Amino acid sequence: MAGAKNHDYHILPPSAWPLIGSFSALAMAAGGVMWMHGSHVAADQANGGGWIFLMGLAGVLFTFYSWWADVVKEAHAGDHTPVVSLHLRYGMILFIASEVMFFVGWFWAFFDFSLFPVALQVVDGQVENLTGQAGVVAQFPAKGLHVIDAFSLPLLNTLILLCSGTTITWAHHALIHGDRDGLKKGLWLTIILGLLFSGIQAYEYAHAPFAFKGLNYTSAFYMATGFHGFHVIIGTIFLIVCLVRTYKGHFTPRQHFGFEAAAWYWHFVDVVWLFLFIAIYVWGGWGAPVHG
Repeated sequence: MAGAKNHDYHILPPSAWPLIGSFSALAMAAGGVMWMHGSHVAADQANGGGWIFLMGLAGVLFTFYSWWADVVKEAHAGDHTPVVSLHLRYGMILFIASEVMFFVGWFWAFFDFSLFPVALQVVDGQVENLTGQAGVVAQFPAKGLHVIDAFSLPLLNTLILLCSGTTITWAHHALIHGDRDGLKKGLWLTIILGLLFSGIQAYEYAHAPFAFKGLNYTSAFYMATGFHGFHVIIGTIFLIVCLVRTYKGHFTPRQHFGFEAAAWYWHFVDVVWLFLFIAIYVWGGWGAPVHG
């Protein structure tokens, strides 16, 4: 028969979510630019950029939920054949590879700032440029800047993430062997550890001895660790969704790509933090005065 299916691929039905997601992302980006551009004007002269940004964000989040809900339905309908599942894994691997290159950019910036420093000095919270002055040697971090002790809260957070890597692996092995109770316990522990990491990092930021602006060190520090913290929050939400789906009985030992993708993402977050801890907290602050 001409219409018979003679392959293992899943032909997707028409979907509006790519179009809706694209326009929502456009509204979010344009609204964000308008919001920042108009942040310095009086309230009665505001351009509405904040509202456009929030509406765009709501559209993006709604697209996420609806599109992934369709993917879950396709899995339950048996559309995720072995070849389709393999290509879903390829897609997740490429996504994580793109995330790796995203963080490579921040590491590159940090190493560039540290290996080719500018002669700056911090006095009473004010940054002074000493370039061109006789006898001044440029150093990184800037002279007078106090850094966060790498072996206090950052070390604690490192241990927390390493422990979370073991709990998510426990959950994965439990799922493979049909141990639903072990799967739930491993997920619960991983989520709790992820929330604990985020709480400690928020406390660290609140008590940090330096602000975001003014220095290459501080800007690179907050951008690299902040984006990692954002990824931890996203990963925690990912795991919470997996926990809800676990209680609904969605995952089986043979079919659990959603959980597997979350576990891969969480391990990626773990590895990036190890590089951040060694490069930025330990090596980047080596020899500088420690806050507190």
